[in-house]
Amino acid sequence: MHNQIQDQIKDAMRAKDEVKLTTLRGVLASFTNEAVALKRKPQDRLSDEEATVVIRRLVKQRKDSIEQFLKGDRKDLADNEKSELKILEEFLPAQMSEDKIREIVIKKKSEMGEVDKSKMGQFMGAVMKECKGEADGTLVKKIVEEVLN
Repeated sequence: MHNQIQDQIKDAMRAKDEVKLTTLRGVLASFTNEAVALKRKPQDRLSDEEATVVIRRLVKQRKDSIEQFLKGDRKDLADNEKSELKILEEFLPAQMSEDKIREIVIKKKSEMGEVDKSKMGQFMGAVMKECKGEADGTLVKKIVEEVLN
């Protein structure tokens, strides 16, 4: 994934696409920060799984920013974040469908038996583990609440 981002940075430079260039440079900086946080050398590359986790975190930040900018009536900043979000989402694997998530939730519910509100966290953890990072956490939470109610 690291090489793919490097190549896209070169393409963005050639195309003079400032938004893409800035976003991808930010991704590489986040990779470096994550490597340092994991007690590695800054020049060490992250595995694709680790890189995907970092990109998911950046996507979540962008979504939160968009929401806040729209609340603050700053459409210009929200539009900028949306364009960065599109670029970041290119690097994420395809998300699981709602039906597939619902299937996993129902399967886990039958495995774990009756789940009440106090065990919701454990249940969510089991479902998220089964989804292997291919599902959006907020969507999973919504489906879990629907199935349990």
